[in-house]
Amino acid sequence: MRLPRKKLSRKLKRAIRSSNEDLYRIAIEAGMHPSTLSRFLNDARGVKEGDERVLKLAERFGISPEEAFEE
Repeated sequence: MRLPRKKLSRKLKRAIRSSNEDLYRIAIEAGMHPSTLSRFLNDARGVKEGDERVLKLAERFGISPEEAFEE
């Protein structure tokens, strides 16, 4: 059975966008292509709950794993 896709939480998106860090660098350090991060930020692509790349982003921005995803 496949897990339903989720979105990045608004809290995580806000943290990423409000940082003055380069999105390219953030994406590479999280282990993803910059275009993938862009799709996640714009809800153009869903993520699996527990996606390691998203968890790395959450940790980097001080957000708990539970708060990194939303429906």
